[in-house]
Amino acid sequence: MGFGSEMDGCGQFVKYSMFIANFIIFVGGITVFGIGIWTLMDKSFINELLGTNLFMGAVYIIIITGALVTLTAFFGCLGAIKEIKCMLLTYFLVLLLVFVIMLVGGILGYVFREKVRYTMEQEMYTSIKFYNEKRNIRRAWDDTQENLHCCGVSSFIDWKGNIPDSCCREVEGKKMPCKNFQTQLNIYTDGCLNATELFVKDHAYIIATSAITVSFLMLFGLVFAFILFKLIE
Repeated sequence: MGFGSEMDGCGQFVKYSMFIANFIIFVGGITVFGIGIWTLMDKSFINELLGTNLFMGAVYIIIITGALVTLTAFFGCLGAIKEIKCMLLTYFLVLLLVFVIMLVGGILGYVFREKVRYTMEQEMYTSIKFYNEKRNIRRAWDDTQENLHCCGVSSFIDWKGNIPDSCCREVEGKKMPCKNFQTQLNIYTDGCLNATELFVKDHAYIIATSAITVSFLMLFGLVFAFILFKLIE
């Protein structure tokens, strides 16, 4: 194995097609990595209320494989231009592994999207009882209610009169404790179950679609790498 000899027109076509395919995969890898980081940093506040690790598991898979795809695509471009057989073989094997992992991550996103309501409903009704006892649960509820403008599981009634301040709307530009009011006008009326389900489904769809799209783009890289490997003498 080593450097290839001068190739004919067909070989040159495969060579540059692989380079272009890997550049697209490189951009896709960066995009998926960015989506994963964005989800982890900005959306992980609801994790305690989901009742399953599928969502965050898919996010971590996307982040890791996104970084690997970006790095692998770079070496794929280099292997194609330099016509280095050992690099092409390594690229093919690594890309094949990453393809399988990223595809699994995308599928996990779709699976979670379909079962999110049932698991989340059970977890919400269980965790709301420990709001005043466990700091991580209190923070998850407060962040969810403030970010999604919701209150309780189905409604504020789930708090049984002990409505937390995170359920309160702003009154005249200032957030006031709900307990100071005899009216419900300053309390978010939507339950968090519906709001969180819609929120998570939208983000799970973005994660799953981006992962599966990049996975199929990687197929072109695999095909061109295999053909180019065979063409290099």
